[in-house]
Amino acid sequence: MSKRATQSKSGRLWSKALFKGLVRYEPSGTYYACIRVHGKLIKRSLKTQVLTVAKLRLTDVERAERQAAERQSSATQGKMTFAEAARILQTRIDGDASLKPKSRGYYQQRITALFKSWPELKQRDVRTVTQTECLNWAARFAKETCSSAFNNTIGILRRAFDIAVELGTRYENPATTIKRVTVRPKDLQLPSADQFTRFVEAIATGGGGRSAKCADLVRFLAFGGFRLGEAINVTWGDCDFAKRKITVRGDEATGTKNSEVRKVPMIDDMFHLLTRFRHGRSQESNDTTVVQVQECQKAMDRGAKEVGMRRITHHDLRHLFATRCIETGVDIPTVSRWLGHKDGGALAMKVYGHLRDEHSTEMAQRVSFSPAPKPQGSSTPPVPPQEPPTP
Repeated sequence: MSKRATQSKSGRLWSKALFKGLVRYEPSGTYYACIRVHGKLIKRSLKTQVLTVAKLRLTDVERAERQAAERQSSATQGKMTFAEAARILQTRIDGDASLKPKSRGYYQQRITALFKSWPELKQRDVRTVTQTECLNWAARFAKETCSSAFNNTIGILRRAFDIAVELGTRYENPATTIKRVTVRPKDLQLPSADQFTRFVEAIATGGGGRSAKCADLVRFLAFGGFRLGEAINVTWGDCDFAKRKITVRGDEATGTKNSEVRKVPMIDDMFHLLTRFRHGRSQESNDTTVVQVQECQKAMDRGAKEVGMRRITHHDLRHLFATRCIETGVDIPTVSRWLGHKDGGALAMKVYGHLRDEHSTEMAQRVSFSPAPKPQGSSTPPVPPQEPPTP
């Protein structure tokens, strides 16, 4: 018997936690679910070293495993509809402790989109769905959605059929022949400074009860480069007027994408915007959120149409912030840090690299080794040409 196995039995590698079904792997401190479902012992990492978090995740994992076992038992007794396979997939997604709530919600959107684009699939026996049907659906769906949504929906389709294969309901996965499409960078057509001013004014004077607040949200997003989920969670306590910095705090459900905390500087426009907000709302506590609406896409659509510019989204305002920063000379690694990227600027270079190239070309035109031309009207007399020397 190996030394590792001996240690495991003696309790040196594993220790029981305070809650039933919960064990701790001592070398790493990571908690695991250790439960028995239908006579089968299941041990799964909860991917946390915090006991309270592990307890919450244990409940989700146990529920997911029991539901999956029940469906597996019923599936092996007869046919399985695609909707049943999708429900097993959804249960596994819900029980995946490594996924953030926002990611779980996105997968649910893709399942909904799949059934909306292929409604008859829902009640089909998974054994009768053919490869040709999958390819025909993909050809139709590719024309209706963007490349990233298409690829992720294909992923859902494949995973659901994988479950049917896993449970022995069918032999092969008919969706494996669908090819993913290349995700091309979005063609950014952002408003000029003048267009943006008119755009925001059109939103503010839209005549709705929230028009002015919608315009303020647009300004806040554009002046800070925040994601929408970050912006709506910034409070007055996060705004340091003395140091001109805004703290963006991580939040699993709605905050920063990578759940990190970062500092974003207040550019002058942001400082004046927040100063105006604070003067009008001086009685609010530090826990009060700065922006007063959660979204404003309809108001933005209407404003863009009114000023004759291309439709933009909340996230495009983040691109607008980055673009303005780079065009005014801020280096890409710095912009990347302000945006909260963790890749040292690689993504920013991919999205905004062309702006740096254009700026570089413009700056290069100012470099010269030739003497500067004298200004017109100079009083310095011209130098007469020299006579050649006499041989």
